[in-house]
Amino acid sequence: MIDPAYAQTMARYNRWQNDQLTPVLQALSPEELTKDRGAFFGSLLATANHLLWGDTIWMSRFDASVAPPAVPAKEHATLHPTIASWAADRFRMDGRISQWADRLRALDLREDLIWSSATLGREMRTPMTAAVVHFFNHQTHHRGQIHAMLTAMGQKAPVTDLAFMPEDA
Repeated sequence: MIDPAYAQTMARYNRWQNDQLTPVLQALSPEELTKDRGAFFGSLLATANHLLWGDTIWMSRFDASVAPPAVPAKEHATLHPTIASWAADRFRMDGRISQWADRLRALDLREDLIWSSATLGREMRTPMTAAVVHFFNHQTHHRGQIHAMLTAMGQKAPVTDLAFMPEDA
């Protein structure tokens, strides 16, 4: 299904996307960031927080050295109260994702991922390949929501096409 090169490419894509998105979000006022825009999680900041929370929980499952999120699932959208604290944590998480992808081996992808789901209250098991694809797809999905909110506000949203990712990203 996938190989380590896929994860490495998608980790680069994730970082490139967040590197473009962060200054756009930082340029907005707190009111603009927290205004309910009718999206699934409401605001830009809540959606960005959900995405970062999701990345953190998945990375804690993929890499035991990564701590789970500091807030429970029901508080995911309030992970960070400001864009500044979000941006610092986002930067660190993007580095962790890249480090994990660079260490990933084909053998790691043949295993099942087993974790305890606090949301469902039970042990979960899924092929590692499916979990990794979901992880990166989840990022793209929610950044797409952020992109749509920015566009609806009249903001210039970043380029998102993987084909246009610079070689040095």
